[in-house]
Amino acid sequence: MDPTSAAFMLAENRNQPMHVGSLQLFRRPEDADRMFVREMYEAMLAADDVAPLFIKRPHRSVATGGQWAWTEDTEFDIEHHVRHGALPKPGRVRELLELCSRLHGTRLAPERPLWETTVIEGLRDGRMAMYSKMHHALVDGVSAMRLLQSVLSTDPSRRGMPPPWAVQPATDAERQRSDADLHPGRVPTSAFRSAWGLSADAAGLPGALVRTLTRGMRNETSALSFYAPRTILNKNITGSRRFAAQDWPVERLRAVGKATGTTINDVVLAMVSGAMRRYLGELDALPDTTLVAMVPVGLNVKQSQLASVEGGNAVGAVMVKLGTDVADPGKRLRAIHRSMRDGKEALGTMTPLQILAMSAIGLAPAVLPPLLKMSGFTRPPFNLIISNVPGPRVPHYFNGAELVGMYPLSIPIHGMALNITCTSYAGNMGFGLTGCRRTVPHLQRLLTHLDDELTDLETAAAV
Repeated sequence: MDPTSAAFMLAENRNQPMHVGSLQLFRRPEDADRMFVREMYEAMLAADDVAPLFIKRPHRSVATGGQWAWTEDTEFDIEHHVRHGALPKPGRVRELLELCSRLHGTRLAPERPLWETTVIEGLRDGRMAMYSKMHHALVDGVSAMRLLQSVLSTDPSRRGMPPPWAVQPATDAERQRSDADLHPGRVPTSAFRSAWGLSADAAGLPGALVRTLTRGMRNETSALSFYAPRTILNKNITGSRRFAAQDWPVERLRAVGKATGTTINDVVLAMVSGAMRRYLGELDALPDTTLVAMVPVGLNVKQSQLASVEGGNAVGAVMVKLGTDVADPGKRLRAIHRSMRDGKEALGTMTPLQILAMSAIGLAPAVLPPLLKMSGFTRPPFNLIISNVPGPRVPHYFNGAELVGMYPLSIPIHGMALNITCTSYAGNMGFGLTGCRRTVPHLQRLLTHLDDELTDLETAAAV
């Protein structure tokens, strides 16, 4: 097992399950009968060949020198991994999110392959859902989402489509791996892999490190952060989870960005900033200084002063000041835009490998204490992670069922009880909020605050 995957296995405990998840909502075909979901579930169980990724399980023993390794599960039981569930009445989205919260708080069994999918029916509006989770040692969050998307089609009439765990054509798998490897959401995994195996390409890192450390010491926007105010989010967590999700039209965010000269990602960050300001204010827990968010970003290395001749994309992390100490939403958006711009410019002076190494250094305070079982020392130099993952722009289907919503579930850790991940799909931006049930009270209130903040941003931008 590679060092990054082994690290996720070692960091896991009852209070800190290390799997990522996805909730997908589907609208049944018009000609579907009452047995449609059951028949689809049975067809998923009947997949002839299971891909190798889905039948390997973690293992360590004297023979492996006590190190984690992958081995094939010779007693693979598809019915353990693929399940059929239903919601209690009244079958609202609220009941669906409560079910996903419970499923996401349950650890995957280490004696089996580290993934599960639950097909869910019982929504009173007739829709069906799928909740899937995979261990971060097996695959990162973006790759897991891409894997689920790889079996979808833009053709609503297509039938007989295999589930994600079935063997896929090699060309599709290769394309999927290529896309995932270049994606900004892969920052944590890629960064730590680079940190363990730096090459001569990192020779220029000391100069970049000095510049970045200087900015960090001055508490300026940088790839590193040395200070974030202590909040209710930054405590040790329990294993219970609460999940909240909602989406907003991308066009609303784009209009605000166009009117203010900012990006859609800036508007996402401003929505979260305003929502956190309202939320912590209600709890009388808003710090006087701004919250800091770790934001994965993509960087076109052709714009880098030290770009390699190969081109492509570089990925890294920017520590963004969210401006939660600023009351005016317009001023807060402009401050976030400047913070993101400055962070990207700082990364633009580095090669791709240097960016990954710098990201590893920045993430180390959050990841190493749990890995070393030092939960009492956990205090990340940022308050939360906010990721924005682009998804398909047009509607997709699975055996005639239209995918109408896609919401990611991520990993809270000790010292960082809230993780917010967004993904765009077919004109909507879906927010997935994953938090510790005890540490982050009334998490669903953040959805109302996000909606209110977008309205205020529209007012400030005069759109």
